[in-house]
Amino acid sequence: MDLEKRPTQPETAQPEPTPQPQPTGLRASDAERDRVADILREALAEGRLTADEHAERIDGVYRAKTVAELQPFVQDLPATGEFGPQGTSRSVPSRPADGAVPAVADENLVAVFSSSVRKGRWRVGRRTHVYAIFGNVEIDLSEALFEHQQVVIKAISVFGNVEIQVPENISLRGSGGGVLGNFEVDTLDSRDADAPVVFVDGIAVLGNIEARPKRGRLIGDLRHRMHKHLGH
Repeated sequence: MDLEKRPTQPETAQPEPTPQPQPTGLRASDAERDRVADILREALAEGRLTADEHAERIDGVYRAKTVAELQPFVQDLPATGEFGPQGTSRSVPSRPADGAVPAVADENLVAVFSSSVRKGRWRVGRRTHVYAIFGNVEIDLSEALFEHQQVVIKAISVFGNVEIQVPENISLRGSGGGVLGNFEVDTLDSRDADAPVVFVDGIAVLGNIEARPKRGRLIGDLRHRMHKHLGH
């Protein structure tokens, strides 16, 4: 028996998916507030903000609840484009580029049953060797003049102590270890592509080697300073 042919029903058009709204109300994290505060601190150091403007914006930053509320505080500053919910920073290698730093030290700092201090306005060479043998060496780069983008500090501590402080807006890397001692380098990433990178290498034998940023200390206008020294 022939089956009755039924008219084919037209296919119903599927509705277009509704675009999802952007998460403008995404809650801000403490790390994101701190990144905005860092941008404002740099702007104050460079003279882009007055002390009153900086204080007013900082107060607003730590009151902000969402990422969208944070953006207006830095939208008129150069670093604005580098701020985002996920946070971005340039890629910094763990080792200096081949040929960028000589094998021979530009300067040696030695403390044997004594102490040695390097701080203030001094010109940082591409390579500095540090030896603390039953002694103490302090290196403060927070006011130093960087003429090279990649700087190596090679430290050896035997029953001694080496302390290194750097500005907050440069990059810092470490490679080393301790033998019944302590080797500690706080990794630091600058948002500025022209910022110097300080590589701390070392070994601590029953001693201590530490490198960390000095809070509140910045190099002002990194790009201008580096290009001036490099002759660009």
